[in-house]
Amino acid sequence: MKKAAYHILPGTIRILETMGSQIKEARLRRNLTAELVAERAGISRSTLWKVESGSPAVAMGIYAAVLHALNRMDEDLLLIAKEDSLGRQIEKLQQHTRKRATRRTTK
Repeated sequence: MKKAAYHILPGTIRILETMGSQIKEARLRRNLTAELVAERAGISRSTLWKVESGSPAVAMGIYAAVLHALNRMDEDLLLIAKEDSLGRQIEKLQQHTRKRATRRTTK
């Protein structure tokens, strides 16, 4: 079976590595063992290690499960793209466009 081919930019890799490190720090601050967090998340210890190292090959759902296992930190995922300043600027520029199609008249 072939591995999925995807290209992650270096800046994104650094973000994932930082996120993994922060997840590990949160686990350690809570004095939780890797085995306990992996068990709570329903994953193996090696998968948790991949999460804590910021592996881009780990599914987003696994990251969410690990965050949930750290006493419901998965709610922090709601902050992703919440403050979308670029998107709001684009939306403002496009406000003059129609929001729906013109009515068709039947003949």
